[in-house]
Amino acid sequence: MDEREFGRSGQHASVVGLGTWQLGADWGDVDDKEALTVLEAAAESGVTFFDTADVYGDGRSEQTIAAFLSGRPDLHVLVATKMGRRVDQIPENYVLDNFRAWNDRSRRNLGVDRVDLVQLHCPPTPVYSRDEVFDALDTLVEEQRIAQYGVSVETCAEALTAIARPGVASVQIILNPFRLKPLDEVLPAAREAGVGIIARVPLASGLLSGKYTKDTVFPENDHRTYNRHGESFDQGETFSGVDYVTGVEAAVEFAALAPEGWTPAQLALRWIIQQPGVTTVIPGARSPEQARANAAAGKLPELSGETLAAVRDLYDRRIKEQVEGRW
Repeated sequence: MDEREFGRSGQHASVVGLGTWQLGADWGDVDDKEALTVLEAAAESGVTFFDTADVYGDGRSEQTIAAFLSGRPDLHVLVATKMGRRVDQIPENYVLDNFRAWNDRSRRNLGVDRVDLVQLHCPPTPVYSRDEVFDALDTLVEEQRIAQYGVSVETCAEALTAIARPGVASVQIILNPFRLKPLDEVLPAAREAGVGIIARVPLASGLLSGKYTKDTVFPENDHRTYNRHGESFDQGETFSGVDYVTGVEAAVEFAALAPEGWTPAQLALRWIIQQPGVTTVIPGARSPEQARANAAAGKLPELSGETLAAVRDLYDRRIKEQVEGRW
C-alpha cells in the first residue's frame, strides 16, 4: 500500500490506517481474540498506522495493540495515541504534570519507552490558544517520551489554530463525503505548513457503508445509540452530526455512485485518500474481513471527476445545511 510522509517527522504512514476505537469500547462488544485478528488482518493488508487513545476501553485498546506488536517484531507500525479525555474537560487540566502522568500510563499500556505520536484528544477550545500547553508538549519531546505530537479536533477553526503552531506534526479531523468543510481551508493550510492530516470518522459511523436502514437498532453500549444527539460527547462524532434518517437516505444515493466491484465504504475511503493534503484515513473494523476490505481501498484507482462532482452535489443537497455551520 502507498505510504505518505507524516507531518514534519520524516516518518511515513499507510494511506489507509486503522482506527481502534472499536477495539476498546463504545461500539458494542469485541472480545480480545477478535480484536487481535483485526490487527493481524490490517497489518497483513499493508496498514502501517494504528490510531488509539488512552480512553478507548480505559486503556484496553492500547494494551491490545501492545500485545499484538510484541508478537510481531518484524512489523514497523506507527502507533498514535491520544490523551486528555480521562479528566474533567477544563483547560486547567492541560498542564505538564498531567501530560507526564498520562504519557506514563500510555507508555506502560503500549509497552514502549517513547510513543510515536501523542495527540491532544479534542480538548476544550481555549487549549489550542495556550502557549504553555504547547511548551509542555515540546518538553515531552525533549524528554524523549514522545517522538512528535498533534491534535485531534472537532472544528475547522480549532484545526487552523493548531496548524499555526510550529511544533504540531498532525491534525486529526472528521472528513468524509458527509463532512466536506475541511477541504476549503484546513487541508490547504496543512499542506502549506507541512502538517499531516489524519481523517477520522471516514464512514460517518457506518452510514456510508450502506448497511443500515431506518429500522436498524444498535446495542445500548454503542455510541450510535447513546450519543445520537450529543448526550455523552460531541454530536459530530456520531454519524458526523447528521440526523440518522437523513443520513440513511443520503447513503442510498451515495452507494449508487460506487464503481462496479466497489463497496460503498471503499468509495468513501478512496474519496478521502484522493483529497490533496490527506496523509492517512483511519476507518475502524470489527472483523478481519472489514479490515481487509478497508485496506483494499488504498489500492483502488482514482475516482473520476464526474464521481467527485456527484459527491459534492449530494453533500450540497442533503447534508451541508445540517453540518457546515457547526463544525
